[in-house]
Amino acid sequence: MTFRLAFLAFALAGGVFSLQAQHRPAPKKAPAKADPALAASLARGAVVYKNVCITCHQADGGGVPNMNPPLIKTQYVLGDKARLAHIVLAGLAEPIEIDGDEYKQHMPAQAYLTDQQVADVLTYVRNSFGNKASAVQVAEVKAVRATLPK
Repeated sequence: MTFRLAFLAFALAGGVFSLQAQHRPAPKKAPAKADPALAASLARGAVVYKNVCITCHQADGGGVPNMNPPLIKTQYVLGDKARLAHIVLAGLAEPIEIDGDEYKQHMPAQAYLTDQQVADVLTYVRNSFGNKASAVQVAEVKAVRATLPK
């Protein structure tokens, strides 16, 4: 009996067995790998934004009060992709109201941009400045361009 008690004391002390719960960290999920096509589109879109859009819409996407609208979490940016592509391709001459503020500056058409450039810059804008929205595809831009007068 003494041997059993000594063995049990030894085992309970951690010699052979442990009554402590074995806490193993849950396997970490591998971080979601960035979509390489999306990453490439965002990089190209950033270049187009810096070369074409930044003057009016500013580096932070905040626009200029009463002149150039913000690109931050607005329905124009996060909503209908075709409407957004149309604005880039055809421009916008009439004032627009966003979140109760009116913006009056004429936006010239950017139809000289390729369908890829328009898709990339819109994807960039829809995923920058705190925005999170689906990418704009080249086919979507091409479909909008086909509706414009020649």
